[in-house]
Order: sequence, then C-alpha cells, then structure tokens
Amino acid sequence: MKNLYCESCGTRVYFQNSVCLRCSTSIAFDIERSEMVALSGIKANPAYKRCRNGEVYGNCNWALDVNSAYEYCCSCRLTEIIPDLSLPENQTAWGRIEEAKRRLVYNLDMIGLRPQEKSDANPGGLIFHFLADTDETGKKKVLTGHDDGVVTLNIAEADDVERERMRTAMGEPYRTLVGHLRHEVGHYYWSELVVGDSLQAFRNLFGDENQDYGDALKRHYEEGAPSNWMDHYISSYASAHPWEDWAESWAHYLHLMDSVGTAYYSRIKIEGTNESDPIFNHENIDLSSFDSIIQNWPGIACLINSFNRSLGMP
Repeated sequence: MKNLYCESCGTRVYFQNSVCLRCSTSIAFDIERSEMVALSGIKANPAYKRCRNGEVYGNCNWALDVNSAYEYCCSCRLTEIIPDLSLPENQTAWGRIEEAKRRLVYNLDMIGLRPQEKSDANPGGLIFHFLADTDETGKKKVLTGHDDGVVTLNIAEADDVERERMRTAMGEPYRTLVGHLRHEVGHYYWSELVVGDSLQAFRNLFGDENQDYGDALKRHYEEGAPSNWMDHYISSYASAHPWEDWAESWAHYLHLMDSVGTAYYSRIKIEGTNESDPIFNHENIDLSSFDSIIQNWPGIACLINSFNRSLGMP
C-alpha cells in the first residue's frame, strides 16, 4: 500500500480514511490515480463525487468521476447481495467486509486484474454475496466460497469473536476478512487465467484438479493435512486439493505483494546485524516483478513477526 496524503493540508492519511483528522477535510480514494482527493473545503476537487454507499451508509470512502454514469464505485458495484440492514450489527459487519474488499480490489488493480461486475451482459465477471445465516436461508448455514464468478461470504466472519473461535477450532494460524476474499477470488482467477493453455503447467506444479473435490475436502477435514505438508504447501489447507493449493498460494502472494509494497513506499531498509539476517532495501524492489517480491519478502516477514512478538501477538 502506498502512502496517502490529504489533498488539502498534506497530512498523512490512510486507505480507510474518509476525513482528514488534522484539517477535517472530507476525503475519498480515487483508484484511477491511486490518491486521496478532497471533497470539501477550499481545496475541494470538483472533478469527484463520493460513492453512494459512502453518502448513504458511511461505509465507503472511494470517489468517482463527477460525470460518471455510476452512483457506486468500482468496488461497491461488485456487491450484489447485502445482509438485512435493519439489524445494526449487520450494517457494521457489511461495512467491515466492504473495507476489506476495497483493499482486495486495489491489490488486483495493481496487477492489472481489476474485476468487472458479473451481469447478463458480462457473464464472465465477478460478483459478491454477503449473507447472514438468518437472511432468507432458513436453518441452512451460509458457507463461504466461490461458484462460477460468485463469491459468497458469511458475514459472521466480520465478528472478531466468531472469527477467532473458528480460527482456533480449525487450527489456523491466520484468518481475516481480507484473507478470505483474497483466497476466494483466487478460485475465480483460476478459471480466468489457468484454464486453457496454462492448464498443463498448473497440473505439473499443483496436481490434477480432476480428482473429486468433495471427497478431497471430506478427507482433509476428517484426517487433516499430511505430517510433512510444510515441505510442499503454503498452508495445511492447501494440501486438500490442487484448487485449494492454487487459491492459498494466490492469496499469500497478494499478502506478500501488499506488505512488500507498503515497505517499499515507506522506504524501509533492513541491513541486519548478522550476515545470516535477511535484508531488505526499498531501492532494489520492483513491484511489477513476481520474483522481486518473492525474493525480498523474508526480510519483511522477519520484521513483521518481530514487531508482532513485541506487541504480544502471534
């Protein structure tokens, strides 16, 4: 994530901000320029308007061209179904999920894969359904997943207590909203990028996706991952099926890309105190290069882990 600044006073602001906390200017993120723009005050930029979800619900801080035919930003247009907003807790959950989705869309845009909304006119697009177990589902539990360009997320994942309970119950070291979304769109982009000429290369690396998916997941949840999964997979869940191996690897790359990008824009340099320490130098990073990001990740990973431990976090 690049550093962002208030267009009015130049103060550092952050990706989720809708107002500058120094000068109280109303601000919004313009994905086309990847910058924050001012929507109020003497330096208000008349070229922009706020996304309707921000105007009505206060849960979107993205901008559109003032002459755009759309009322909603390119991220909010990807959402087709939202939970019952008459329940305050659902509105809070929806806002948290949309915030995570905007970061996802930003990530995808950075690698030239900004998603377009799925519709009758664009059946190959992507769309999101955010549902609660009580939203027209009867007693059937909403399952987070992807199917033919539709990503469904159970909004219980936006509840920190419930998400931590699930993370612990499933023995996962990491479970976040943005992690879920990055993983599920990996399944979508598998069909967009792999099917066809790249399929054999995929099978050579990840395995044959034709093995029964249902049986593979059932076996994984009953028996767990192989004892040596860490030698071959990015996570234990990745060992369940080649599709999950791809989606987990895809999500992890987006984690790396965003983290290395943040370090790059903050001009971080890690020299280490021992020759065996992994190093990082923002001057040597090429954010458009897969190999550059992978090669420079260890230094940032070690620093992130050290910071977490300093704060009593895993």
